[in-house]
Amino acid sequence: MAGQMLMVCVLVTLLCQVWSSAELHHNEKELHAQALYPWRNQGRGMVRVKRDWIIPPIRVLENSKQVPENLVQIKSDKIFTGEVIYKLEGPGVDQEPKNLFEIDDKTGMIRSKRPLDREKYSTFTLKAFALSPSGERLENPTTIEIVVLDQNDNRPAFTQNQFVGSVSEFSVPGTSVMSVSATDADDPMTENAFLSYSIISQESIPANAVTKTMFGINNQTGAIYTRDVGLDREVVKSFRLKLQVADMGGMGLTSEGEAIIHVSDINNHAPQFSPTSYSMTAVENRKDFEIGRVNVTDRDDRGTGNWEAKYFIANDPNNNFAITTDPPTNQGVLTVVKPLDYEAQSEYVLILTVENLNTLSNKAPNLPVSTATVVVSVINENEAPLFREDPIEIVVPESVVPGTLLKSNIAFDPDNSALRYEISRDPERWLDINRDTGDITAKRTFNMRSPHVKNHIYNAVLKVTDAGGVSTTATVAITLKETNDFPPQLFPLSGSVCRGAGWRSSGLVVTAVDEDLPPQAAPFVFEMPDYLSVNWTVVQVNDTHALLQPLVELEEGEYAVTVLVSDSGSPVLSAFAQVNITVCLCDSFGDCKSEAGAVFGSSVGISFIALIIIMASIALLLLLLLLAVALTSCGRRHHIKKGTGLLVGESEDDIRDNVFNYDEQGGGEEDENAFNIDMLWNPHDAPSTPGSYYPGSGIPRGKQPLRKDAPHNLPSPTYPRRPPADPTDIEDYINDGLEAADNDPNVPPYDTALIYDYEGEGSLAGSLSSIASGSSDGDQDYDYLNDWGPRFQKLANMYDPR
Repeated sequence: MAGQMLMVCVLVTLLCQVWSSAELHHNEKELHAQALYPWRNQGRGMVRVKRDWIIPPIRVLENSKQVPENLVQIKSDKIFTGEVIYKLEGPGVDQEPKNLFEIDDKTGMIRSKRPLDREKYSTFTLKAFALSPSGERLENPTTIEIVVLDQNDNRPAFTQNQFVGSVSEFSVPGTSVMSVSATDADDPMTENAFLSYSIISQESIPANAVTKTMFGINNQTGAIYTRDVGLDREVVKSFRLKLQVADMGGMGLTSEGEAIIHVSDINNHAPQFSPTSYSMTAVENRKDFEIGRVNVTDRDDRGTGNWEAKYFIANDPNNNFAITTDPPTNQGVLTVVKPLDYEAQSEYVLILTVENLNTLSNKAPNLPVSTATVVVSVINENEAPLFREDPIEIVVPESVVPGTLLKSNIAFDPDNSALRYEISRDPERWLDINRDTGDITAKRTFNMRSPHVKNHIYNAVLKVTDAGGVSTTATVAITLKETNDFPPQLFPLSGSVCRGAGWRSSGLVVTAVDEDLPPQAAPFVFEMPDYLSVNWTVVQVNDTHALLQPLVELEEGEYAVTVLVSDSGSPVLSAFAQVNITVCLCDSFGDCKSEAGAVFGSSVGISFIALIIIMASIALLLLLLLLAVALTSCGRRHHIKKGTGLLVGESEDDIRDNVFNYDEQGGGEEDENAFNIDMLWNPHDAPSTPGSYYPGSGIPRGKQPLRKDAPHNLPSPTYPRRPPADPTDIEDYINDGLEAADNDPNVPPYDTALIYDYEGEGSLAGSLSSIASGSSDGDQDYDYLNDWGPRFQKLANMYDPR
């Protein structure tokens, strides 16, 4: 109830006082004492504000052994009107941690039940209630705060069991090394947690290397620093310090710790060669191999950049050598990176220098850079010969004269030994080489159309061997320049020209082919010499074609026209060609009419029906004649005497008399048009006197027969006449003759199967198939072969039954 008054009386062991407003303005010294020693203010009383009492915090000393201990008593003014029951709630009562405090429900006395630990719970906030016996709340709850006062019951402790730091050697006094730290579980606002640091002892590693005190420590911050000079890593490696920390400003509880301080290395020692001179050997013509190692000493810390060495070669302008560092040993590894040549230089004197990976400290002694001398002797070995170029490039015209020097001085031997040259591959046998000098010459004229010439380049392989048997090969790449080697050839060499009303516009179109390549071929020039241009002319159509035309209307027949065709090469090559032209009547398509067509198309003498009858009669007679020949042949086949053998018939005439001998055999039925040996002549040139013709030919005597299958008036190559005296050149002699025959334009093309001409009918020998099918070998009598003379003796011996 707002109008009610709550009176709280604070009871303590010494005295219960009530705070007044005047006491709040106590002197400064007393306030400072209250801050440092708060437990001294216990039980100073209460202040009432607007009818309520403000209860100051109740201070309780931790670890108190006087338990249970009365802390404070509360009373309600309702006790004058009836019975009051007191209750207490909060942490330490009915909340964790429970059972630390209790209240007497009749008197309102609050007590501690157990010793308190400030490091666990430093304060408690409780609520006190005044209730009626029926449980009715008589007053508003009152808040009571209990503060646990600290005791120095905790030792300070270092944060690490061992502190580790480092300091550079030769550091000046006052150089910061490291910091250590400690903690105290007591109240940091009291002297119980006020810490102080100190160094108890110092131990050097190695022991007794340094005896003076080298380090100090800030007693408030724990910072360790150097106190004296003389930190040399080569003398002392590290220090072990024994530390102490104490609370109460160094007067309270203490703990000990340890700090390890390593003396770190600085680069105060330059590497030094040991020894300073070396001798090594290197085999010539080898590279990327080790020839030796050099050593250095360094007193700085091993394995660090202050100890690791870098090596340099001061006098190697051609960079033939290289030197690297072997990390585990710090040695300098000298290698050959370019092949050495004993003949060029047999010995090298190298000057080496060395320095550390890290920059040398300014505290290092001022000494000159260490150097070492290495003498490298080159070992000679038999080297392979070397071609001056590979491939060996040669550019020549294809018509090079045999014996022409193509290349010389093509190889050399580094050891200056004698060389032997040979050709390993020359598919066309165009080259020759001097075995001693290596001069390459042309053995014969080159041919651009060889299958071994690709893109105008002919490849061969040479081999050179030194006196020690070591050899080397190289490719010869010969670039052939096109020359004008072949005259153009006219084509076609036969054709037909129409006579009649359109003879002025009729003609034979001819062209030319040239085995040479541009620009040694087209355009072609077609000409007709004046002394051979009777009744005919040639008209140039374009660069590759011309038209042969008659100048006057000619009679039907065969005419030989000579044409001169020239190419555009340098020099210009020309060739005469004779064209066999048939002048004939032509149909509407411009083709020559057949003989029957010519007759049908004429209106002279004979009717069409009569002509049909004549032709049918001729066909019937031919059929009867063939039938008679066939019957006669079949009859004679069955009248061979068994006792006389297969090669003897009834006729007493020798069957060899029926074989006709001819001087020329054609190239087969397929080549009948190309290789016909008809004689061509001009009827206007026929002689007027009888007996002036070739027998049975109708061609005048003195007129040269012309073949359709061979060119005329072309020069023939020179054939080798005398065999060589040296048997090793027989193959070249045969090849030269074969090449001359292949290039001879005046020989007929006998490169097809030859057949014999018609040899008559009715042979008494019959069909040759009867040899295999007439009888078996057992039925034959071959004794008659012994009577045929010595020419058949070999055959008689083969069939002799004995």
